Amino acid sequence: MPGPLKYSDITEKIIGAAFEVHKFLGNGFQEVIYQRALAYEMTKAGLGFSREIEQGIFYKDLPEPIGTRRADFVVENKVLVELKAIVQLEDVHWAQVLNYLKAYRLEVGLLINFGSKSMTFKRLVL
Repeated sequence: MPGPLKYSDITEKIIGAAFEVHKFLGNGFQEVIYQRALAYEMTKAGLGFSREIEQGIFYKDLPEPIGTRRADFVVENKVLVELKAIVQLEDVHWAQVLNYLKAYRLEVGLLINFGSKSMTFKRLVL
């Protein structure tokens, strides 16, 4: 029987906060609106996070990053959160999060979509 999911305590709080945002706002807003509302809810949930900060992109075993990219959120320095506000998530969005996890040297990511009638999310692990 498999053990508990890695960082499940953190991801459960993030998902709960995202559901709270979607319950209040519904769909139809720009991604930045959901990002600001989620930041508020995660703060209320006691989660530490960085929002829209430049994250180093690492290549193979090089010790220094080869560039940077802004992540929507990195929560507790352990979980990457990528937000979308589109009608439907596609494979390319999941691949994007997996690539970010590898490049940022993180193991767990959440892809959250506020654009559909019901909020959807995908938990991804490297």
